[in-house]
Amino acid sequence: MTDKPRLTALRLHKALYPIWRNDPGWKGILTTVNNNTIGGMFIMGATGMFLVGGILAMLIRAQLASPNSAFMGPEVYNQIFTMHGTIMMFLFAIPFFEALTIILLPGMLGTRDLAFPRLGAFAFWCYMIGSTSMIVALLAGVAPDGGWFMYPPLSSSAYSPGINTDIWLLGISFIEISAISAAVEIVVSVLRYRAAGMSLDKLPIFAWYMLVVAVMILTAFPPMILGSLILELERAFDMPFFQAEHGGDSLLWQHLFWLFGHPEVYIIFLPAAGVVSMILPVMARTTLLGYGWVVTAAISLAVLSFGLWVHHMFTTGIPHMGLAFFSAVSTLVAVPTGVQIFAWIGTLWKGRPELHLPMLWILGFFVTFVMGGLTGVMVAMVPFDWQAHDTYFVVAHLHYVLIGGYVFPMIAGVYYWLPVLSGRKRFFRMGETAFWLVMVGFHGTFLLLHWAGLLGMRRRVDTIEAGSGWELINLLASISGFILAIGFALVVLDVAVNAVVAVRCRRNPWNAGTLEWATPIPGPAYNVASIPVISSRYPLYDNPDLPVQIARGEGFLGTPIRNRRETLAVSVSRAEPEFIAVFPHNSIIPFAMAVVTSIVFLAPVFKWWWLMFAAAAGVTVLALCWVWQGGSRQDEGLLDAGRGLSLPTHAEVPYPPGWWGTLFLLLANSVLFGSLLFGYAFLWTVAPNWPPPAILQPGFWGPVLAIGGGAFASGGIRLADRAIRNEGASWLGLLASLAGLAGLGAGAWTIFAGTTYNAHAYDATLWVIAGYVTFHAGLAGLMVLFLTARIQAGFISARRCGDARVVQLWIDYAVLVAGLGLGAAWLPGWLP
Repeated sequence: MTDKPRLTALRLHKALYPIWRNDPGWKGILTTVNNNTIGGMFIMGATGMFLVGGILAMLIRAQLASPNSAFMGPEVYNQIFTMHGTIMMFLFAIPFFEALTIILLPGMLGTRDLAFPRLGAFAFWCYMIGSTSMIVALLAGVAPDGGWFMYPPLSSSAYSPGINTDIWLLGISFIEISAISAAVEIVVSVLRYRAAGMSLDKLPIFAWYMLVVAVMILTAFPPMILGSLILELERAFDMPFFQAEHGGDSLLWQHLFWLFGHPEVYIIFLPAAGVVSMILPVMARTTLLGYGWVVTAAISLAVLSFGLWVHHMFTTGIPHMGLAFFSAVSTLVAVPTGVQIFAWIGTLWKGRPELHLPMLWILGFFVTFVMGGLTGVMVAMVPFDWQAHDTYFVVAHLHYVLIGGYVFPMIAGVYYWLPVLSGRKRFFRMGETAFWLVMVGFHGTFLLLHWAGLLGMRRRVDTIEAGSGWELINLLASISGFILAIGFALVVLDVAVNAVVAVRCRRNPWNAGTLEWATPIPGPAYNVASIPVISSRYPLYDNPDLPVQIARGEGFLGTPIRNRRETLAVSVSRAEPEFIAVFPHNSIIPFAMAVVTSIVFLAPVFKWWWLMFAAAAGVTVLALCWVWQGGSRQDEGLLDAGRGLSLPTHAEVPYPPGWWGTLFLLLANSVLFGSLLFGYAFLWTVAPNWPPPAILQPGFWGPVLAIGGGAFASGGIRLADRAIRNEGASWLGLLASLAGLAGLGAGAWTIFAGTTYNAHAYDATLWVIAGYVTFHAGLAGLMVLFLTARIQAGFISARRCGDARVVQLWIDYAVLVAGLGLGAAWLPGWLP
């Protein structure tokens, strides 16, 4: 097919806008799947959480401003303290950078939307519903009160009998679904949805950072989710994972929590570093020095961060060899961090820096983060950590790293990308005043709290005693804290006012070289009118006419001849065009899915088990409806992609976007399962009262059913896939696969029959392993039935076989975890 005559920029916009626009009115908010709308709502929600968290911080400082304060009682203080940490760590920091990424990434990559628009909408609604539930609990006086770390045994039902802890455990697990969903979308988008020619070595540096961070989210969050779920199982059903008298160990929670918690610090820092790496070269009128070194440093920092979790457990009785190892690794992270800082300094050195407001915040970041990094090296030293652990020195260090290292660059990013976000430039000049108030207030607060910590002031105390020597320090810190709060309030006010009523801005006011400045501002619903072809990291420097060429449709898919939402997918490494991805239109399903999923997590708080199971059935139905809408009932063949190139659609390639999304979702799933096996091995090795009096004997039928079932399941789906590709009958392979999965489930059920779930931590752990295997066997079986229905409905053909490959991934995963999990359960019974 030959290209149709090119449209003018205005006519192309008028042709694309009706295809990509949101539904009108309030309905559009609930049904939108557009990245700009979702990202904007995400930013407003995360900013609201930041304001709430800041108000709670001021309540804490008011309480500690004077000794023996009667401002609030211990019970209320514990809720305020817990919710402050929870909001800032879970409800603000991660959602805010994910929101900024959702808005900016399509423009940076030169594509029309992220890989899974409905998944992005689902992530947002999960976040909003979960966050709102936490705030409602706070207003109702039943907010979590065990600290944002929720250590057992204080968080067990014996010491925290109310629903406060349940709200935290289930609410945070639900909110983390949002983070994982967004991470899957970001990874696949960066790898497959880019401008033609944007090879991995030409990615915008922010895209590299977000790719690393998204993979970190997929590998760091699952241990936390597992810990939350098994602690909730202990509270609800007395499964004694953390009860020493029944073979549990409360240190298991600390291991699972900090397996998430320390990578979390770098998950928060790296997006901020990406923002700095994008803004600094523009402010210095040059390009980033050491692009390859910066990428390598970001990856190295991500890898090292997973070897640091015991850094937070130096005082728990870790063997000396372990202390030495983790102390060394904790100091080693200074190397990749230093590489990035020296690259930024070198960028300034070779350029001509201009002191605009974003640059002011970045300079504040440099000063503050370096100070926080130095105190981080201090607490990495075991003897010093033994003295400073659980004092306000650690609190001050944490805030230097998280506020100085994250919030300051994010504010710089908001001011820098304000034209992209709102289409307006700054007119009102409150930003400079806000900056100096924040700098004075911040250092006045947390430098003093370092001092209080060195004097022995413990963290998590609800009051201070007269004569302790900490009174004046806390009074001055509280005054500084209120100055800090005023500064942040002015930042929010300044951004809001300038975004709404300031003057319109020309395109690319900073004269940057990356693609997010190549589109009209604010970005249209379709982001780019056509997919450009680029040849460098700074395409706008190489080709100043590129924005006009994109707007005129001179790139790929420049004429919307099929009247549907389409974008280009490219090869992972070299970014060569591979297929046309067809996006779904507006849908209410993501919102409905988030609502029903929230019921699955929140109903157990009130022990409404019937409602939980009913909601789980609803989630299943909605998920099937979600997937059923995709694909096509007829082969389309090669379609015109523009520029003389013809490509297939995503439904007619062997490994469609859904396969890639499943692959990374299973990465997170496998880390959760690995954390479960880690917990099993940890309790067996360290916990008291192990081994238990009775070890599960594997018997005959359990292993036979599992081994035979795994072989049938894995072999059957491959037989079905081959039959589909050869246009043969697939029913025999699907039937064999279904029977094999039933065998896997039956093998797992023999564990339930041989143990009692609440007798010992050993039995409880085996129940969770068996339940995990049974769930995944059942899920894979449901997918086989769904695939059968898709075949009967005409969605599957020799060309449209991607669905079968997705189901094969899930079946292979179910077989793998059955082999590992059931093998670990039965192995002790086989040993002499």
